[in-house]
Formats: sequence, structure tokens, C-alpha cells
Amino acid sequence: MKQSWKPGNMLYPLPVVLVTCRHENIDNVFTVAWTGTICTNPAMVYISVRPERYSYELIKKSKVFTINLTTKKLVKAVDFCGVRSGRQVNKFEAMQLECQEAQTINCPILKDSPVNIECKVNDILELGSHHMFIATVTNVQVDENCLEENGRLALEKSDPIVYSHGEYYDLNQVLGSFGYSVRKKKKKK
Repeated sequence: MKQSWKPGNMLYPLPVVLVTCRHENIDNVFTVAWTGTICTNPAMVYISVRPERYSYELIKKSKVFTINLTTKKLVKAVDFCGVRSGRQVNKFEAMQLECQEAQTINCPILKDSPVNIECKVNDILELGSHHMFIATVTNVQVDENCLEENGRLALEKSDPIVYSHGEYYDLNQVLGSFGYSVRKKKKKK
């Protein structure tokens, strides 16, 4: 038996990321769980942000932001940066987040993030409670500690986290790999 609920967003778990932004001499970092891929070629992503958020105007004016993937090591900062406003506190200092400059946009990236996705805003869709920033990926920086010898990204080495219904979870078990359900089994010799 299933219950019928009112319309709502039930796509969980979600990636939870720290988004960094800059306008003129103001830098900020905030937590976003409403983010994802739009297109492969050209590489495009989105973040959905409430207009009342401090970073909304910074991104709207600068037209750039960076998506910083998160890890178990960053989980306290993820939570803090989602419940505190940059209007009142410097979240970089409060959470001791080290930054460096992005390579293709005027924006900070987080050093402790295993993957930093530099983005240039193409469009802003005003959808209701959230506005969607649609962006082209201009560069991706990857921590070499997350690479295997053959160059494959092994993000699992960084202990990534996700968000689901108000809680943060780690990802600690591989259940299968892409195509495993149809892959032919190797014959035993």
C-alpha cells in the first residue's frame, strides 16, 4: 500500500555542494543541494537559489560561481554554510576554509574540495521560490589524490557526501558499475 502526498520534491538523495562566489571585493560560500547536470556537450550545470539568499545577488551581478564537491571532512562546514548568512559572518574564516583562485573565472575555489567546477552563468530562470542559474562549465580542477594511476577519477577516495531529508550521508559501498546488469560474465579457465 502507498500513501498519496501533496506535490513535492522527493528526488533524494542529492549531491550537497559548497558554492563559492565573488562580486567585486565580496567573497561568499554557501551550501546548495539543488544542483545538477544539464548537458554534456557543452558541459552545463545549474544551481537553484532562493532570491533572498545573500549569494544570489553576488552571482547575479558577477555571472560566475564555483561548485565545490563536498566530503566527510567538510560536512560541518557544509551544514554551517547552509544555516548561516554571509551578511552576518565570514564563513570562510568561521569554518577555516582555505581558498585559492579559480583558473578561468574571477572566483575563489575551496582547497579541501576534491573537485571544483568553475561556471559562467548563461541564464537565470525565475521559477518561483528558487531561481535557476544555468551555467557553462569553463574549467574543472581535480585533486590529484583522487586519481588512479591510469588517470581515472576515483572520487570515492575523497569520502563524498549526499543530502537526504535533512540529513547528510556518506557513500561507503559500491553496488555495481555502469552496465553491470548486461555485461557478459567472464568464462572461467
